[in-house]
Amino acid sequence: MSNKTLPPFWISAIPIIVLIGLLSINIIFFGTDSLAGPSQIALFAASFVAVGLGIWKCKRSWNCMEESISANIRTTSLSIFILLAIGMLSASWMISGIVPTMIYYGVKLIDARIFLMSACLLCALVSLMTGSSWTTIATIGIALIGIGRAFGFSDGWTAGAIISGAYFGDKLSPLSDTTVLASSAAETPLFTHVKYMAYTSVPSLLISLIIFAIAGFVGNDIVIQDTSEFENALKDTFTISLWFLIVPAITGFMIYKKVSSLIVLIVSALMGIIVALIFQPQILMQIGGGSADGSLTAGGLYIGVMKMLGVSTSIETGLPLLNSLVATRGMAGMLNTIWLILAAMMFGGVMNACGMLKSFSHTLFRKLVRTRVGLVASTIINGTFLNIVTGDQYISILLTADMFKEEYESQGYENRLLSRSCEDGATVTSPLVPWSTCGMTQATVLGVATIVYLPFCFFCYLSPIISIITAIFGWKIHKNVVYQ
Repeated sequence: MSNKTLPPFWISAIPIIVLIGLLSINIIFFGTDSLAGPSQIALFAASFVAVGLGIWKCKRSWNCMEESISANIRTTSLSIFILLAIGMLSASWMISGIVPTMIYYGVKLIDARIFLMSACLLCALVSLMTGSSWTTIATIGIALIGIGRAFGFSDGWTAGAIISGAYFGDKLSPLSDTTVLASSAAETPLFTHVKYMAYTSVPSLLISLIIFAIAGFVGNDIVIQDTSEFENALKDTFTISLWFLIVPAITGFMIYKKVSSLIVLIVSALMGIIVALIFQPQILMQIGGGSADGSLTAGGLYIGVMKMLGVSTSIETGLPLLNSLVATRGMAGMLNTIWLILAAMMFGGVMNACGMLKSFSHTLFRKLVRTRVGLVASTIINGTFLNIVTGDQYISILLTADMFKEEYESQGYENRLLSRSCEDGATVTSPLVPWSTCGMTQATVLGVATIVYLPFCFFCYLSPIISIITAIFGWKIHKNVVYQ
């Protein structure tokens, strides 16, 4: 679609204003519960407004918009199955005692004063090796939330450290789908793209680690506390054994061998089921409803496994703080997230088919892109804006690269600057948007609302800021250079 056929700015702005207005009203009336239905309805309502304007003012057919919606949903179909697999994995690893074991020994071995910094660094390394922030957060992230609670840290601080580290690793890993997507969309060689991102990502992580270290030491009188009650409640409820850590080790090996993410998650969930059946049968019986005489029965175990994987479960540990931690939601806990993804894909599909996204962005950034700083800042702001509007980082990366590629070329800037700016805007800000696929997923998996952890995701703020600062000084930014 050429710029000449794009709809007027005021037309493009109406659905966005409607969406932002409805989302704001939902937050006022529902708070964090707005993601359990009201936000999805807001996306549908804004989509219907966009459809009406598209047919009436933009002269687009419904078939055109329908195809765009279908294309958007196809791009996220694998993510939906991955979400369901994560639901099974997190539940089976919790009930089997794998996550409780990680929490138990983590509380014993990690110094509370450097916990936040350690959590961030650990997630960065794991995500760098696996290329997946989602997998990192769904496995060791859950354990770190438990350790943080045992030390007395707020969930916001702990989740911020986990997400900061996980998205650093995801962004710099050549195994990451967003990294590959951004380099491909901007026509930049993959490893050139990765090396160039290090100039903004590494300083952002180092500053984040310093902040988390200071927070740990400054809050020394608050977080250093007796964790024996927490440890005893874990041991009394679950069978704890270091042998259970073989399961995450096998998971790591599969990821190292570049096995499909979906297969890794399903196989890991199956291993969790086996461990639960062997070592935690009483807990499964409790979930399954138990038996009259308290004995183990095949039917009770079967019901326990099905409930563990499919629906919400609760286990009485004698410690309220621990009860909330070991409660699981299974696949059913992911349904609000999936509903939100589908609603966001509908809105983004209609807006894209009608050319409203391009019209809105081009109008806002037409004057800014005339300078180096303005061009980089516009790219980053556009990627963040598209995360808010479309709710999906993949769409944001692709659309941002497409919108700005011609401008970078006309000004003579190298492709690697475009690919890095796309990631500094679209990838790292995605978990900060409550209704985006990333924001909703991380909030669901960690059990921490997006608006609660949002202030503490320092890497996600620093990365785009430092990217703009490097543009101000022109560091490592060149014109008319082709990188192979």
